[in-house]
Amino acid sequence: MKEVVQLTEGWSLGHDGSALPARVPGCVHTDLLAAGVIKDPYLGLNENEVAWVGRRSWTYSRSVDAGETATELHERTDLVFEGLDTAATVTLDGRELGRSRNMHRAYRFDVTGRHGGLHVEFTSAYDEADFVRTMIGERPNVYPEPFQYIRKMACSFGWDWGPTLVTAGIWRPVRLERWSTARLAEVRPLVTVDGGTGRVEVRVDVERTEQGADHRLEVLASVGGVQTRGAVEGTRAVLTLEVPGPGLWWPRGYGEQPLYDLEVTLVDTGDGTGARPLDSWHRRVGFRTVELDRSADEAGTGFTLVVNGVRIFTRGVNWIPDDVFPSRITPERYRARLAQAVEANVDLVRVWGGGIYEDHAFYDACDELGLMVWQDFLFACAAYPEEQPLRGEVEAEARDNVVRLMPHPSLVLWNGNNENLWGFRDWDWEPALNGDSWGEGYYLGVLPRIVAELDPTRPYAAGSPWSGSWDHHPNDPAHGTHHSWEVWNRQDYAEYRASVPRFVAEFGWQAPPALATLRRALPGERLAPDSPGMLHHQKAEDGNGKLNRGVARHFRLPENDFDRWHYLTQLVQARAVAAGVEHWRSHWPTCAGTVVWQLNDCWPVTSWAAVDGDGRLKPLHHELRRVYADRLLTLQPGPGGPALAVINQAAEPWRATVTLRRVQADGTVLAEQIIDRTVEPRSVHRLTVSPELVPDAASAKEFLIADEGSLRAPYFPVTDEEFAYPAPEYDVTVASSADAGEGSLDVVVTAHTLVRDLLLQPDRLGPHAVCDTGLRTLLPGEQVRLTVRGATETGANAVRAALFCVVPA
Repeated sequence: MKEVVQLTEGWSLGHDGSALPARVPGCVHTDLLAAGVIKDPYLGLNENEVAWVGRRSWTYSRSVDAGETATELHERTDLVFEGLDTAATVTLDGRELGRSRNMHRAYRFDVTGRHGGLHVEFTSAYDEADFVRTMIGERPNVYPEPFQYIRKMACSFGWDWGPTLVTAGIWRPVRLERWSTARLAEVRPLVTVDGGTGRVEVRVDVERTEQGADHRLEVLASVGGVQTRGAVEGTRAVLTLEVPGPGLWWPRGYGEQPLYDLEVTLVDTGDGTGARPLDSWHRRVGFRTVELDRSADEAGTGFTLVVNGVRIFTRGVNWIPDDVFPSRITPERYRARLAQAVEANVDLVRVWGGGIYEDHAFYDACDELGLMVWQDFLFACAAYPEEQPLRGEVEAEARDNVVRLMPHPSLVLWNGNNENLWGFRDWDWEPALNGDSWGEGYYLGVLPRIVAELDPTRPYAAGSPWSGSWDHHPNDPAHGTHHSWEVWNRQDYAEYRASVPRFVAEFGWQAPPALATLRRALPGERLAPDSPGMLHHQKAEDGNGKLNRGVARHFRLPENDFDRWHYLTQLVQARAVAAGVEHWRSHWPTCAGTVVWQLNDCWPVTSWAAVDGDGRLKPLHHELRRVYADRLLTLQPGPGGPALAVINQAAEPWRATVTLRRVQADGTVLAEQIIDRTVEPRSVHRLTVSPELVPDAASAKEFLIADEGSLRAPYFPVTDEEFAYPAPEYDVTVASSADAGEGSLDVVVTAHTLVRDLLLQPDRLGPHAVCDTGLRTLLPGEQVRLTVRGATETGANAVRAALFCVVPA
C-alpha cells in the first residue's frame, strides 16, 4: 500500500547568511515575522517597510534521509508539492528535480533512491513577471503591478482593498509518497441524479511503475451501500455505481445536505495470490442536479440557477482570500467565516478570480453548510497573454483544479474570469493591445473545453460580467450577469433602483471596520478619517471621498467627530446594500440573484466587506441577515408613490398580515391600513400603496411604516438631512444575562420619540463582544432587547456610549 510521509518539519529559510526556522506550509513573510526580522505588516504603516521582501530571492532547505527514499520496500518514491509560490527551482543533493512557475497547481518529482539536501529556491515574483513580460510584450491591467504575467494570487500584488505583500514559499503541504506497481493518479467522480436514482461514474487514471507495467489491476468503488469493481485497461478504468433513492443535496434553506462517502481502492490481482491493495482515495459526494437557465425572454437573457429542478433567487456574497498569507487560514477559520455567511442567510459564495482555489476545508464546509460555490478561474481585471509559457500553465492549472474540486456538491458553477471581457470592451484595452492576445482564447476556448471534458455535470460561464455573446455589451444588465459599480463610484445608492439586471454578480458600498479592529491595527493613532493610518488602510481610489459623498447625500457630514463619522459610514453601507437587494429581490424572477461585494477582508482595512479583517461584524452583516431572509417586506419608491413588496422565498405559502401606517415625526398616526395577503412559495406580491397612506414629502415630517410580525419596512420620502427628526429620547436598562455566561448583557432600549437606525457597537464594550441585533428603527413607546455577549464593560454609562442613532441635522 502507498505510504505517505508529510515533510512539515526540519525546514529553514536562508536570510543574510543565516538559517531561520521555517514553517511549512507557510511563506517568507510569516517566517520573517516569527523570527522578529520584520514587523507585522498589517499594523500601522508597516506594509511599506516590508516591500523589500517581495523583491528578493529566497531558499527553503531541509535534508532528505536515505531511508526516506530507499527502494527496499517500495519501487518508487515521489516528492509532491501541493503548492509552490511561485517561481522556484527544486534541487536534491545538488541535482535539479524541476521548476515551478505556477502557485495554483501541484508538482510531483521522482526522487527514488535519492537523498541529501533538498532546496527550493524561489525567484522574486517580480523578476519572473518581468522575464515573461519581456518575452511576450506589454498587456494592460487596472493596477500598476505585473500580476497577469505570473500564475500567482493576483491580490498579493495589492488591490483596492488589500496590501501589496508579494509572497514566496511552500504555501501548501509537501510530502513523500512511496509506492509500488501502480498508484491512483486521478479520480473523477461524475455525480448525477436521474429519476430518483443517484449515479456516480468514477473515471480513474493510474500511473504504473516499470515493474508494474503488465500487472492486472482492478479498481473497487463504493458509495451509499453500493459496491462495484472494474478492470484497469492500460492506465484507465471507468466504473458506474447506481444508488437507489439517495437523499438529495440542497442549498441551505431548500432542504438537507446529505453527504455520501465515496471510497476508491486500486488493487493488484496479477500474481494469483488475491487482491493486494496499492492505493486508495476518499471524498464525500452529494447527489443533486444543477443547471444554469440562460434562456432568452421578453426582458433579455436570463441567468438563473436551477438545483434539483427548483429555480433559485441566489442570495450570494463574494469571497476573497481571508488572509494575504493564505497558509495561515485554518479549517477552523474557514468554518467560522462561512458560518458568518450562513448567519447572514447567504446561500452562495463566489470565489473571486483574483485570489486562489481554496483549500478542501473551504469546500468541505460549504458542502456541510449548504452554501453553493461559484468558482472563478483565476483571472481578474487584466489582459492575460495566451502565449507560452503561460498558456501551458493555464491549462495544467485548470485541469488540476477541476479534478481536485469536482467531488464537492456545493460547487455549482465554473466561471472563466472576473471583469476581463468587460475590460476589453470598456477600459481602452482594445486599442492598446493592437491585436495581441488578451485572454479571450482562455475564456471562450480553453476553459470551456476543459470543463466539458472533465466535469460536464456543471455549467460554465465565460466571465462575470458577461452577456452571453459579443452581440450584447459584456455588462448589459438585460443579458446574463451584471456588475453594478457606477453607483458606488459616482451616484447615490438610490440609483440601484434605476434598473433590473438579470443577475447582479457584484455591487457594494464601503465602510470602515469595527472600532476595536482599528485600534488594534493602528496602535496609538488618534483616529480621524484622514489620519495617516486610516488613509494607509484605505486602498480604493478616492475611497474616502466616495465615503464622504455617500454620507453627505443623506446627512450633514460630521466635522471633528470620528465616532459619528464612523457610525454614519457604516450606516450608509448597510442602507446602500439593502436598497439594492430589496429592489432586485422585489423583481424576481426577472432578477434571479445578487452577489454582494464582499463577505470578508484579508487584513484590517476600510472596504466593502460585511465582516472586517479581524472577523468582527459590521452593521451590513446584520442587514444581510434581514434582506436575505426567506421572508422580506420592502417599500419601494415609484412615480405614483411607494409600492409594497411582500417577498416569500420559503417553500411554504406566507399568509401575511401587513399593517401600513402613515406616521408623523412625533409618532402621531395619520392613516392606517391592514392588508391580508397569501404569498405563494418562491414568489413576490407587489401592490401600490393607497394614496391616503402616501407621506407628504413637502412637509418633511411624514413617513410610512410597514409591519408584519417582527418584520419592518420604513419609507422616508426625503433624505435624513431634510427630515424633521425630533431629538432622540430613549431609556436604557442593562441587566446581566445569567443564562449566556460571563460578560453577557440584556440591553433594553425604550423609545420616547422616533429613534431611527439605533445601533449598539458591541466592540466598544470589549474587543470580543458581539451583539445579536443590528440597525433598528423604533416608534415612540416601542422597546427592543439587545443581547450582548463577551462584554468587559458592563455599566449603563458604557452601554449608552456604545449606542448610536440618527440625530437631527
